[in-house]
Amino acid sequence: MIFKQTRGSDGQSAEEVRFSDAILSPVASFGGIYSPAELPEIDSNFLAAHLSASYKSLALSIINRLEVDIDQQTLVAALELYDKFDDAKNPVPVVKLTNDTYVSELYHGPTRAFKDIALQPFGLILSSLAKERQKQYLILAATSGDTGPAALETFRDRDNIRMVCIYPAGGTSEVQRLQMVTESAPNLKVIGIEGNFDDAQSALKSLLASPTFNQQLEDLGISLSAANSVNFGRILFQIIYHIHSYLELVRQKAIGLGDKVYLTIPSGNFGNALGAYYARKMGLPVERIIVASNANNVLSEWINTGRYDISNKTLVLTSSPAMDILKSSNVERILFDLFGATRTAALMRELDDNQCYQLSAEETAQIQSIFASDSSSDDEGIARIQQTFKGGYLLDPHTATCFKACQTRAHKPLVKLIFSTAEWTKFSPLIDFALTGNSAASDQQALASIAIAARIAIPEGIAALFDKPVRHDLVINKNQIEAEIIAFLQTGK
Repeated sequence: MIFKQTRGSDGQSAEEVRFSDAILSPVASFGGIYSPAELPEIDSNFLAAHLSASYKSLALSIINRLEVDIDQQTLVAALELYDKFDDAKNPVPVVKLTNDTYVSELYHGPTRAFKDIALQPFGLILSSLAKERQKQYLILAATSGDTGPAALETFRDRDNIRMVCIYPAGGTSEVQRLQMVTESAPNLKVIGIEGNFDDAQSALKSLLASPTFNQQLEDLGISLSAANSVNFGRILFQIIYHIHSYLELVRQKAIGLGDKVYLTIPSGNFGNALGAYYARKMGLPVERIIVASNANNVLSEWINTGRYDISNKTLVLTSSPAMDILKSSNVERILFDLFGATRTAALMRELDDNQCYQLSAEETAQIQSIFASDSSSDDEGIARIQQTFKGGYLLDPHTATCFKACQTRAHKPLVKLIFSTAEWTKFSPLIDFALTGNSAASDQQALASIAIAARIAIPEGIAALFDKPVRHDLVINKNQIEAEIIAFLQTGK
C-alpha cells in the first residue's frame, strides 16, 4: 500500500511512502497528511466469499488485500484484541430498529466508544514497529471526548511508547474526563487546556510540524507520531466495520447481496465518514453516505453548498460533544482523492488564510454524488432519544443526530444503516433528562437512574471510574503545552 502527500511534496521528504512510514510519521509536506495512492477492489465475489467470515477473519482479508507492510503475526495479534470486546465472536453487532433502519453498534470495546475499534489494534501495531526499529516514540492525541480514553487505553504500558493526550477542559462529558484523568500508567500524560477541541487539535498539528519541538525530541532520542485520525493507521480499521455491517445486513436477510444501502454517520472530524467513503470506493454497494451534524454544522454546509466556511462561526458546545468541531481534518483526504494534491493544497491554504473556501459547481456536484447531509439540534436529539426509547432502544446523543438526516436525505426506498459511535453511559445526565426529566443529577446519579429506568446494567469499567483517584489534574493555556510535554519526557511527571 502506497501513500501520497495530500498537498504535494516539498522535496525534503519522500513523494511516496509505505503504510508503516505513514503511520509512524503522519504529517506530510506543507502541513498535509498521507492518503492512499490507490485502493483495491472489493467486488461481489469477495463479499460472497466472506458472508460467513468472522469479524477478525474479514478484517485480516481486507488488510491483506490492501497490502500493508506489517507482518502477519503482528496483524493477527492486533486483531485478537477484539476478543476484549463484549462479544468476541461479534464485536460489532447490527441491530434492527424498523423494517428499513438498522444500527451498527460500534461501542462495545473497553472504553465504550467506536474509537476502540481502530485504536485497539493500532496501538499494538505502532508499538511493534517502534520496537522493530529500536526507537522510542512520543504519541500525541487531541480529543473531543472519545479518542483520548481509547488512545490511553491502547498505549498503556506499551513498550517504546510514551503518550500525551490533550483535551479541552469542560469540553468532554464527565465520564470521558474521568476515563482520562484517572489513568495511572507511567508512560501516559493527560493535559487539559483552556479552550475547545479545535484549539487542542490546532496545538497538536503545530507540534507535529514544529522544527523546534521535533529537534527537542531528537535531542532526547524520541520520534514523534499521533493517534488522531490524521494518522491513517486509524482509518484503516474504520474501513472494515462498514464492510462487516453490510455483510451483517445480508446475513440478517435485510438486503440481498449487491443491494445498495444508505450509510448514516454522526461526524465531527470526518474519519468515520472517510472510512465509509473508502469502503464505497472499493466497491461496497452504497447509495450515499449521509453525514449527520449537530449545531456545529460546517460539514452539512460544505456538502450542501460546496462552501467550507468557519470565518464567522464560534464553536457551540452541544449535547453531542465529540461532534463539536469546526475544522475537520479528514475532509482533506476527500479533496485529495477527488481533486488531486495541487487543488487540495490551494483549498487548504484558503482555509488557513481566509477561514473558508468555495468548491466549483462541478466539484460540489462530485461531493454530492457521494455524500448527503443534514444537521440536528440538541432538542431534536433529545426528542429522538425519547421516541426511540419508547420503542425499546437506548441511543446516545451522537447517534440521535442521525435520524433527522435519514428522514431528510434518504430519498430512495433503501435500507438505512446508522453507525452508533458511543454508549449511553458516556452522556448519562442528558440521557437521564430525556428519559426521566431529571435535570440536576450528577453523572453517577444519572447512571443509576438510567439503569433503573431502562432495566440495564452499568458496565463495570464505567461504574468503577468514580472510585479511582484523579492523577492528571493539570489545566493550562495551550501555549504551555510544549514545555509540559518536554518536562514529562525528561522527568516522567
